[in-house]
Amino acid sequence: MHIPVLEKEMLDILSPQPNENFIDATIGHAGHSLRILEKTGPLGKLLGIDQTPEQIETARNRIKDFGERAALALDNFSNLRNIVERNNFGPVNGILFDLGFSSWHVDESGRGFTFQKDEPLLMNYAPNGLTAEQIVNQWTEEDLEMIFSQYGQEKFSKKIARQIEETRRAKPITSTFQLIEAIKTAVPQRYQHGKTHYATRVFQALRIAANQELENLKKALPQALEILAPGGRIAVISFHSLEDRIVKIFLKEEAARGSIKILTKKPIAPGSAEIGSNPRSRSAKLRAAQKIIQE
Repeated sequence: MHIPVLEKEMLDILSPQPNENFIDATIGHAGHSLRILEKTGPLGKLLGIDQTPEQIETARNRIKDFGERAALALDNFSNLRNIVERNNFGPVNGILFDLGFSSWHVDESGRGFTFQKDEPLLMNYAPNGLTAEQIVNQWTEEDLEMIFSQYGQEKFSKKIARQIEETRRAKPITSTFQLIEAIKTAVPQRYQHGKTHYATRVFQALRIAANQELENLKKALPQALEILAPGGRIAVISFHSLEDRIVKIFLKEEAARGSIKILTKKPIAPGSAEIGSNPRSRSAKLRAAQKIIQE
């Protein structure tokens, strides 16, 4: 089961009150949403969004006891404004983005999110989205080097891209283990025994590219601010520096315009106890802001 990250901190910062309405833009297994729904009774509503059908069904089962107070949308949060209009949802008192992909994606989806199993090289959240297999086999060597370097911060991006090009010329790369073998061939032996698995950064880069994660975040943040009621709060939990930088810059620019008040001078990180019980939380950072009530 996916363990909600920074749950207490999220509740403290969003401060859900009775009869308020919230959006969970990445509902996943509904861990955060359940806590919000408990705080916003008897009439507060929640709109949960996810682009993975299996996640929507899991969330539906977990929040069913809240009846009409909870609604779900199978969609990408980059379409936030349209989703809210379709569901006639509002006023919106708070919006949460938990940008981490869930444990289900790694442990159960079979979609190639992990390098520990031999799975089809998909990595897409939405069933019909761009796949990592398409990227690996169809994108140019230069484009692969670029995403490995920028999205994965992989120092051997050039060598890995070249090896993938050589490998796919002989036979298409269709599984995680085939990709791992190409990466292993490209990197020095000492790199294969480091603290971080040598395929980690390439897998991260492919996941980000396949799902257009950074582009979608940039599209969603302005929509979230527009949708928020005056005095409403936005909270974003990110898991790598590229996401966190996008959020940081967006909040800083909006604060300079006078549209928001930043609630987190520095990002909130998990404590040692949470990291001990949920190691996947170790890179999480929470930033938040409140929409200013214009006089």
